[in-house]
Amino acid sequence: MNMVEPIEFLRSLFDVAVAAVDPAINLPRYLPSPPKGRTLLLAAGKAAASMAAATEKHWPGEITGLAVTRYGHGCHCDKIEVVEAGHPLPDRAGLFAANRFLSLASDLSADDLLLFLVSGGSSALLVHPANGLTLKQKRAINVDLLNSGAPIEEMNCVRKHLSQIKGGRLAAAAHPARTVTLAVSDVPDDDPAVIGSGPTVGDPTSCGDALAIAQRRNICLPATVRRALDNCEWESIAPNSALLKQTSYHLIARPANALKAAADSAMKVGIKPTLLGDNLKGEARDLAGDHAWKALQESSGVLISGGETTVTISKYSGRGGRNCEYLLALALELQGAPGIYAIACDTDGLDGTEDAAGAIIGPDTLLRANTAGLDASGMLRDHNSYTFFAKLGDLVLTGPTRTNVNDFRAILISGSDPGRAVL
Repeated sequence: MNMVEPIEFLRSLFDVAVAAVDPAINLPRYLPSPPKGRTLLLAAGKAAASMAAATEKHWPGEITGLAVTRYGHGCHCDKIEVVEAGHPLPDRAGLFAANRFLSLASDLSADDLLLFLVSGGSSALLVHPANGLTLKQKRAINVDLLNSGAPIEEMNCVRKHLSQIKGGRLAAAAHPARTVTLAVSDVPDDDPAVIGSGPTVGDPTSCGDALAIAQRRNICLPATVRRALDNCEWESIAPNSALLKQTSYHLIARPANALKAAADSAMKVGIKPTLLGDNLKGEARDLAGDHAWKALQESSGVLISGGETTVTISKYSGRGGRNCEYLLALALELQGAPGIYAIACDTDGLDGTEDAAGAIIGPDTLLRANTAGLDASGMLRDHNSYTFFAKLGDLVLTGPTRTNVNDFRAILISGSDPGRAVL
């Protein structure tokens, strides 16, 4: 009878999931044919540098351009300039990059090609506030959005209507050049208008939608911003705009690819996978409660899921991210149920603003926490999950993966043996 060590197995599933959405593997087959004129590559997001490097390696002709990624997520390119900027809060480096994007795109002709490479994180990394809105104000609004518990489609709706580059405006600047977008999706349901706030995609939402979201989520908007939205002064580019007729869009990697790779890997060692969905949303702790119930109904196997949960921040907040919060809530729900282990990590290698991708729990998590003097319930209440797992030594540390299809979660039910999964 074969056995598998639970923690090693779960970590291997995460590694397989991340490898399956590596731009170096997925991007080359989607590259378009070179144009009659120039090719300008612009890339934004946590995978921007790796996507630019993969394009350089396989592009048959001349190419120039600029990539902006999160601090620490860059890599060497020979022809494409790589710069780093702030995430999740935008900074002046991102503002400078966005200005350069628009300037370079505006210089293209009908014979030229804009090859735009987009991945998660672009909304913060490409910041160009609408006329009359300052970077300081934009940052403050972003803080409110991040703390509000709003799903990504709502956050990006607001962001698009406070921007001069999002919501199709980059493609409009490049018109009449042909624009081809290659995307790594980090959003539930893979909506191109939501990925990176859709700089090259027509936006079906309106200023009125953005204002309604801000009001519902208690986002503090300066009076000038509220007035501009109310007067529809900052509308984005509509999906049927003539400025977008020369555009095309291709998803090169998505959450479903990562989950399928993990499921296939589990089957190879004889563990039955159950896919719970690649587009799960909602509060991290609420999803944990649902998943704990599902795990307790199973006798063996692995439950795999993806998507993007949220954490609504209270007045006091410790250190944490949505994946660590999910796991801490899951551990409390399971109460040391024998034979159940779980991993939850962000595929970009960073859970929120912390340096860990996520963490791993097992049946002994709460017992060890109690021995260490940690108040698990109190730390969950204070959103201090990173600290909880750091003190236990249960964080998953990968560093930047240079890809991003959002959260990866796997719950292993190892049967009657709490230390081994029976194959």
